[in-house]
Amino acid sequence: MNDKNNSNKEQLNNPLHGVKLADILERLVADYGWKELGKKINIRCFNSNPSVNSSLKFLRQTPWAREKVEQLYLKRIKK
Repeated sequence: MNDKNNSNKEQLNNPLHGVKLADILERLVADYGWKELGKKINIRCFNSNPSVNSSLKFLRQTPWAREKVEQLYLKRIKK
């Protein structure tokens, strides 16, 4: 099996494949609200004058924060 087929198979098993970061963030904000989201993931863009646009900008530039958001989303959709 070549690398391309392996990569495609891995993506099929990835629950985040095809899900946009904006959709993840909007779902979490809808489910928790900014205040609760800021308690769950303590980052300034959730706690100080939060907005989807500023949070997306920060999350796209900060891999550790994006990872936390993605993990919270995965836990949320498994419920």
